[in-house]
Amino acid sequence: MSTLQHLSPAPLPPGFQLGNYLIQRQVSHGGFSIVYLATETKDGEKKPVAIKEYLPTGLAQRTTGNTTPTISAEHQMAFNTGLKWFFEEGRVLAGIDHPNIVRVSNFFRANETAYLVMRYERGTTLKEHARKVTNEQGRLNEEFLRNVFVRLLSGLREVHTRKLLHLDIKPANIFLRHDEHPVLLDFGATRQGLLPDAGINAFFTPGFAAPEQQGSGEALGPWTDIYAVGASLYDCLAGDAPQPADQRLIKDECEPAQHKWKSQYSAQLLELIDWCMNIPSTQRPQSVFALQKVLSGEQLDLIDPAWFDVPSTP
Repeated sequence: MSTLQHLSPAPLPPGFQLGNYLIQRQVSHGGFSIVYLATETKDGEKKPVAIKEYLPTGLAQRTTGNTTPTISAEHQMAFNTGLKWFFEEGRVLAGIDHPNIVRVSNFFRANETAYLVMRYERGTTLKEHARKVTNEQGRLNEEFLRNVFVRLLSGLREVHTRKLLHLDIKPANIFLRHDEHPVLLDFGATRQGLLPDAGINAFFTPGFAAPEQQGSGEALGPWTDIYAVGASLYDCLAGDAPQPADQRLIKDECEPAQHKWKSQYSAQLLELIDWCMNIPSTQRPQSVFALQKVLSGEQLDLIDPAWFDVPSTP
């Protein structure tokens, strides 16, 4: 096994000039990318932006002082495939202008990799917020959860309308602005998952990834992201991710939300979570529209319209 899998590529240093962008500092480092705070200079004005650099740990290495990654021959094909989808992420997001989807203003290749320039958001992730509130108050307010996810689903509907899937929805990828307005981040796993040749994406987060992302044999679709929405709500209540789907396929030990939080939250919300997290994909909601109706307080309707037949709402 290559030692690259145990090393994290060095980030670009503060003060590095990347086109019109001056790197200020590293903000985060995930398994597939590094995010920086940078300053953009345009028309004589400067403003903060976030820049995501494609640099997957395990496939690429970069030593301090270098700007280009080192990729072994055995990892080159996988690196190039990921780069293709990363660039596709930029292309897709640059064409979406929605208040609940991270705004990409530019995407480009440089240093033998690729970069996405995003609007810099101030706030915290839903994961961080949920843990903080739970520690201080014991549990999250249901009205808060409903408001956050209704808005989030509005953005996800825009993604699904374009025949795309996010495939990595989780509280750590849901950003809350200071006004608690949610923004869906990190579309690194996004692909045209509804096309016949799309296959199963190998990048997923255990606990939030649907069974069909982990070998159940069922097709990917909006119901795949919907499983992750249910798992994200479950995580917000539990303070931890639910049992991974691949383990549930063997022995399902995930306690239903309707049992675990009975009398603490409304039966409607808990039933919704369990509905989203059904193992068979056909037993989950088939459209985001259905979830929005329930979270808005309407009656749960198990006869769900096909996702592509649902008209747009303001």
